Amino acid sequence: MRLISGIEEMQKLAEKLRLEGKRIGVVPTMGYFHDGHLSLIKRAREKSDVVVVTVFVNPTQFGPTEDFERYPRDSERDRRLAEASKCDVLFTPETSEMFPEEYLTYVQVDRLSNILEGKFRPTHFRGVTTVVAKLFNIIRPHLAVFGQKDAQQALIIKQMVRDLNFDIDILVTPIIRETDGIAMSSRNVYLSAEERTEALILRKALDLAKSMIHGGEHDAGRIRRKMDQLITSTRHAHLDYVAIVDADTFDELPKLEQGRRILVALAVRVGKTRLIDNTILTP
Repeated sequence: MRLISGIEEMQKLAEKLRLEGKRIGVVPTMGYFHDGHLSLIKRAREKSDVVVVTVFVNPTQFGPTEDFERYPRDSERDRRLAEASKCDVLFTPETSEMFPEEYLTYVQVDRLSNILEGKFRPTHFRGVTTVVAKLFNIIRPHLAVFGQKDAQQALIIKQMVRDLNFDIDILVTPIIRETDGIAMSSRNVYLSAEERTEALILRKALDLAKSMIHGGEHDAGRIRRKMDQLITSTRHAHLDYVAIVDADTFDELPKLEQGRRILVALAVRVGKTRLIDNTILTP
């Protein structure tokens, strides 16, 4: 596995690989790998000749009161896990090179960036799309792999790729869960033992929605209210939102239509830790 931190070195390697006819797959991450990240690398390995994994804790996607400074980091462990997962290149750019003091340019996807997560984290997706666009320009991949847990992010990246004519396939892989059902996340390490148990409420709420929908309930408002009641009955859980939207457009759905793919998504603060989860269902 090759370690690269310089942008110019990464660009030169990408150009060489393309000239050789190699198919490049990229997995953009913020590091602190868990099995969810490793599943993305595995999928990229299946679909690419060369797999580039990026580790960059992107300051532009954190708000002023968010956890940028304490976001978990372990570069040596990430390196070992990436190598064991048959990553070919681990790209770890420096913040000072990605976003120098004179930096002025940002990429913004309208509408999709202003709903759900965007309401609670107003500058978050601008930071995500900007850094992903930069990584695409540096690495020039044919394929990029993202996880379904960040469903809104994945949809926004797809929109950006279409709008800016990136010649890149976007692959979204299923959520990887712990044995008890909680979605894997680097932020799970913030949870105390009691909070870790209470965090299961996210999966329970999604299971409730699934049960209601498969039982014939088509009123999205009624489903949201039942999920809200379940979550707010948990001692340390504070609900940011529950959303029931079209899985392909994120349009709100007052009534669920048979055969239409829907996304049920939620964000919950358990103690001081903010967690997200979702599921895709078809009534």
